[in-house]
Parts: sequence; C-alpha cells; structure tokens
Amino acid sequence: MDDFYYHDEEDSSLNDSYDYNYEHSVCDKEAVRSFASVFLPVIYALALVVGLAGNALVVVVYASKLRLRTLTDVCILNLAISDLLLLFTLPFWAADAVHGWKLGSAACKLTSFLYSTNFSCGMLLLACISVDRYRAVAHNPSGRTGTGPRVRKQWLLVCVVLWAVASFLGLPELIFSTVKHSHHRMTCTAIYPHSMARPAKAALELLEVTLRFLLPFLVMVMCYCWVGRALSRAAGVQRDRKWRALRVLLAVVAVFLLTQLPYNVVKLIRAMDIIYNLVTDCEVSKGLDKAVQVTEGLALTHACINPVLYAFIGSSFRGHVLKAAKHLGQRLGRHPRHVNTEPAVEIALNTCTQTQSQSGSEDQETTTFTI
Repeated sequence: MDDFYYHDEEDSSLNDSYDYNYEHSVCDKEAVRSFASVFLPVIYALALVVGLAGNALVVVVYASKLRLRTLTDVCILNLAISDLLLLFTLPFWAADAVHGWKLGSAACKLTSFLYSTNFSCGMLLLACISVDRYRAVAHNPSGRTGTGPRVRKQWLLVCVVLWAVASFLGLPELIFSTVKHSHHRMTCTAIYPHSMARPAKAALELLEVTLRFLLPFLVMVMCYCWVGRALSRAAGVQRDRKWRALRVLLAVVAVFLLTQLPYNVVKLIRAMDIIYNLVTDCEVSKGLDKAVQVTEGLALTHACINPVLYAFIGSSFRGHVLKAAKHLGQRLGRHPRHVNTEPAVEIALNTCTQTQSQSGSEDQETTTFTI
C-alpha cells in the first residue's frame, strides 16, 4: 500500500512519511492526512461493496456450475479470487487513514503483502487472458480446446507462475512493512535500512510500473490488435457481430488504460523525484500526495469492472446466472418472464458460418472463439 509522498527531514531513510523539510523549512502534511481520512474510506467502501458482489458471483458460478474449459476460464476465476483478496484489505487501510494502525506489526506486514501481491496478480492475469485469446485465434483456429489432464496441468502451471511472480513483487512489503509512531498515532508503512532506502524505493516504484502496467498493457495491445484483425477478416460473419466483438476488445484495453495510466504516471514521477530530487516545493509535494491517493482509488475500480469485462459477457456464465435468477423467482412465487439477452460475442474464425449456442451447457465443447 502506498503511503503519502515525502522527503525525510534529515533525508536519511525516505521512511518517515507526511512531513519533510526543504532548506530547513518543515512542510506540514496535515492537510494531506485530513484529505485521506475522508476520501480514502469513501472510495474503499464503494470499491468493496461493488467489487465484492461482482467477484463473489464469478467465483460461485465458476466453482459450482461452469466447467473450466479454457485457460481464459481459469484466469477469470483466479482474477476474481485475486480481486476479492485485494478488496478484503481495503477496510484495514480505511481504518488506518482515519484512526491509524491498531492491529500490530504482523497484521501490517500481512495486509501490505496481500494488497501488493493481489494488485500485481490481477494485472498479470489480464495479460495472460489476452495471450490465451490470441493463441485461440493464431494457433487453434477451430476454437476447440482440450481439457485433458495434461492441458489442465499446463493451466495450473501458468497460474502458479503468475501467483509466484506477484508474490515476489509483494515480498518487500512483507519484509519491510512495520508499525511506527508518527504524528500522535501509529501508522503501517515500509521502513527501509538507511543504506538502501533511496535506491530500494526508486527501484521498487519502477519495477511495479513495468510489471503492473507497461508489460500487461503492451501484451494486451499486441494480442488484441491481432485478434481484432482476425475478427474483422472473418468470413461469413455479420458486420454488426464483428463490430460488437471489436468494441469489446476496445473496451477492455480502454478501461485498463483509463484506470491504470494515471496511477502509474504518478508513480513514475515519484520514482524520478526519489532519484533526482525534482520536487522542491511544499505545495507541489502535497499535491502529489493527493494525486497518489486519487489515482490509486481510480486504479482500484478495475477490480470492480473486471467481472463485467471478463465474465458477464460470456454466454455460458450469463446462462447460469439467468437460470439461477429464474429458479429464485419461481421459488419466490413469481411468474418467470422471458428475458431477451444480447447474444454473446462468439465468432468461428475457421468457417464461413457458425451457429451461436445460447444453451450455456457446462458439458458443451467450445467450438467458437468467445470475446
């Protein structure tokens, strides 16, 4: 979890957040702390409520009804779990912003580790989904996917590797996060050794920008550009279906860019300042602190949008949700109504025409490429 931006008064460790001094003039960050105590709890509460509902539904449906037929299905399930673990840390950070940290050093380390790990894992899983969709078009044009033991072991290996990389990125939080007394309250923050504080902080900021944003973004753009080109050239497919598929791809990339770019730009500026001491004005520093909080809140909204972008557009997933809603309505004594739903964006890339399946059967073999 990123704490407020700062320079230490003695420039000794880059560990003491909130107040610092420029040319022997202390910059008071009380306004930043007051802003955080109001803004962060509101944003975290909204993200928790919305994200918990969507991601919990994805986990329940995939775990109980849907057979995991592709690597994308496996990644979507892992993405929902990762987002849930990330969201579960938000109440602790909201309480920290208002009252300070009350739970001790062990809880501080664990919460910081979970936040960092699952934030990273979510971004890496998004890249993995785009690669699997690219492979479905480039290397398996029939759309058929094997589900034998060997294939499932490969899926498991991919997920283990992604979680391992994300855990590696969260290790600094687990090692260095601790509770310290600052400004009449306890805070959970990372405390680096004196000899490595500046280079460690800068290196971690740059590493997170690279692996959490640049790498996933470049992978998504390249893979979806290729997929989009293949969809636009697909024969025997109605123009509106092609355009609907392309709009889904554009929405996935656009949402990722809009939610993650501002936060990573601020992190990059912060890394450059750590290295080159660019910020020399108190008001500028306080503005940068608030920018970190606002853009990080924006970045967290992606955990709420993921279920809509990656699960609800699938016909099988929507079919199970609609069936569950129908059964619930019948149990409540209401007359079921016919629900007109927009067909899933599914296009067969190797044939002239393909009949879309709306059955949502968990035993049906996938024969089309689903956006």
